[in-house]
Amino acid sequence: MADLAMECFRIDESGYTGFDLLNADQRFQGASAIAIDDDDAKRLIKQHFPRLQAPELKYRALSRRQSNHPRLLGLMRDLLSDFKCVTYVCDKRFMLTLMFVDYAVEPYYYERGFDFYANGQNYAMASMLHMAGPKLLGKPQFRRLMASFQRAMKEKSDEALNDLVAAARATNWEQIPEVVGPLAHYSAPECLQAIATPGLNTDVAMIVLQSLITRMEVMANGPYRVEHDQSKNLATYHELLQRFIHHEESVQFRATEITTLSFPLKLHEVEQVDSKNTPAVQLADVMIGAAIEAGNNLAGLRTGGLDPEPLLALYADEQFIHMLPSIDFEEQRRFRQGTQGGELINYLAANLMGPKR
Repeated sequence: MADLAMECFRIDESGYTGFDLLNADQRFQGASAIAIDDDDAKRLIKQHFPRLQAPELKYRALSRRQSNHPRLLGLMRDLLSDFKCVTYVCDKRFMLTLMFVDYAVEPYYYERGFDFYANGQNYAMASMLHMAGPKLLGKPQFRRLMASFQRAMKEKSDEALNDLVAAARATNWEQIPEVVGPLAHYSAPECLQAIATPGLNTDVAMIVLQSLITRMEVMANGPYRVEHDQSKNLATYHELLQRFIHHEESVQFRATEITTLSFPLKLHEVEQVDSKNTPAVQLADVMIGAAIEAGNNLAGLRTGGLDPEPLLALYADEQFIHMLPSIDFEEQRRFRQGTQGGELINYLAANLMGPKR
C-alpha cells in the first residue's frame, strides 16, 4: 500500500523503441516527472480545458487543434512555474553514436592508459562523429556502420561482430582514424569484447531514468515515490526503477557540473496506475508530449502542433535536460570537467544493467 503522505512524482515517457535507436518514425525519446497531486491536476485540467469531453487528457489529441494551443501553453506555464518538474529528451541517433564511442572506441584507449571520459571527451567525439561522420565516412557507409553496431550490441554473435568490423573497414575511416581506427585497422579485441558483454544493448531507458532520478533526488524534500501509467513501454521503466530502489550500496558520483547521483536513493516506492483515473499522470503525458513534439518540429521532421519557441521559453534551465550533439566543445568541456562519467557508466553497467565490461 502506497504511503500517501510521501511526496509523489508522476512520470510518463514517449518515443520508446527499445534497442532500436534508428527507428525512422520516432527520432526522439524522453520522459517527464512532475510532483503534483490529483486534486491540483484535476483543477488545472478543468481550468484550462473546461469543455473537455474525452475521458483522459492526451497531449497528442489536444495539440492537433489550433484552438487548443493557447490553452496548452497556459497549462504548461502553470505546471512549470508552480510545481517541481523535469523533462529529459534525447536524440536517439546521437545516443547510438555516443554508445559507439563508449563501446567500440573507448576500450581501445582505456587499455592504453587514456581516460576517455575526462572533461567529456567522449561526448565531444560522439558529437563530431554524429554531425560529420556521414560526410567524412560516406553517408551509406556511416548508416551501415551504425546499423551494424546496433545489431552487434543486440545479438552478440560472431557473425554480427564480424559484420561490424567489415562495416568499419568499408568506410573512409582514414578520415577520422582516432574514432573508427580501433575497429577498422586493429579489430580491437577489447572493443569487440565490450560490445559482446551479456546484458548490454542499445536500450537507453536506463539513461533516461538516471537523468530523471538525478533531478528528482534534488527536488524531493525527503523520501518520495513514483507513479506511472500501466503502458507496455513503461513496464521496462518500472523494472529499472525497482532496481534503483533496491540498490542499497552507499556510493556517489558527480554526473555533471551541477548534479550528483547518490545511492541509496531517497526514492522508496514505484507504483503502476491507470492514467484514466489519475489526472496527475495525464499531466506528465502533456509535458513529455509537448517536449517531443518540439524536438520533431525543430529538427524539421514534422510540422504542426505548438510553436516550439514560446514553449521552450517557459522552461528554467534545471527543468529541461537534453542529450543532443553539440559543437561547442569548450562549453561541454567546462560542463563536464571533473565529472565521473566513466565510473558512473561502469557502475550502472555492473550493478543495475548486467556484468561489468
